[in-house]
Amino acid sequence: MTETTYKDLVPAYADVKVRPAGSILVRIFKEESELEVWKLGPDGRYALQKTHPLCRWSGKLGPKKRTGDRQAPEGFYRVAQGQMNPNSKFHRSFNLGYPNPLEKSLGYTGDSLMVHGACSSSGCFAMTDEGVGEVYAEAERAFALGQGDFQVQSFPFRMTTAQMARHRPDPNIAFWRNLKLGYDIFEVTRKEPDVAACGGRYVFDARSKDGLPIEPAAACPPMETRVDPAVVAKRTEDTRVLQALLSEGRGGTPMSYVDGGMHPSFRDMLKRLGTKELASKTSMTAVQVSRPDALIDDPAGAERSDKSSSSRDRVE
Repeated sequence: MTETTYKDLVPAYADVKVRPAGSILVRIFKEESELEVWKLGPDGRYALQKTHPLCRWSGKLGPKKRTGDRQAPEGFYRVAQGQMNPNSKFHRSFNLGYPNPLEKSLGYTGDSLMVHGACSSSGCFAMTDEGVGEVYAEAERAFALGQGDFQVQSFPFRMTTAQMARHRPDPNIAFWRNLKLGYDIFEVTRKEPDVAACGGRYVFDARSKDGLPIEPAAACPPMETRVDPAVVAKRTEDTRVLQALLSEGRGGTPMSYVDGGMHPSFRDMLKRLGTKELASKTSMTAVQVSRPDALIDDPAGAERSDKSSSSRDRVE
């Protein structure tokens, strides 16, 4: 693949989606247990609307690959109005659309991976009834404005150079480097990246030189990629900082956990109030908190989540 920085940064692709002002975009960060809602302004850039704490996600850092692995997915997804469920058993929910085209091409299995209410997860992102109700209402308003679908970007952690250094020994690091390409585009430009897939990986803001479709199950054709100069500058600086961090020995201290995670605010409530009271505060029907012992027994993971959240570079 070749990357060309176009002088004219106006979108060069026929399939680039035009979003009305007021459209939303969602980012999810597992390790920090946070979900962000961004709203598109009249200037064509997204601005952070609100950061919501996640009450529960399950599995470990890394992508979901098969049915029953309890993994919450990582990747880029599109949610249309037909994927919204106002009558979920977890109050409100929306289906992420897992497996996406790349995941299907890799043979990954599973379905019905949701963002929903309550505080229980076996592969979904649970954000309390109140929290999911707010996000659901934002999505409904965006659909009413004419947004056809909204992008969800699900990441293992905030993809700073410090985090990439810390997680470098993880077997998923090559996949996470690929995710970071899309993360960087949004982080720098506040514009939604156009996402495709080929050759077993995501490609962003790309087109094939021969005009043929980019197919997830095929090898990548010769491509051109629209890259904002500011994104190129960030990637160059990130590479420099990463090498400096690694030379200082500041790599290789990955997150410790038993099963998934929970935002520190909810972990504190769990320890103070117990599972029954937390269930009643996070779900109108007091849905049981999933695997609470795995959370209570992991204070090291909670401490790291606090540090990661406070030191970020700017959040079924």
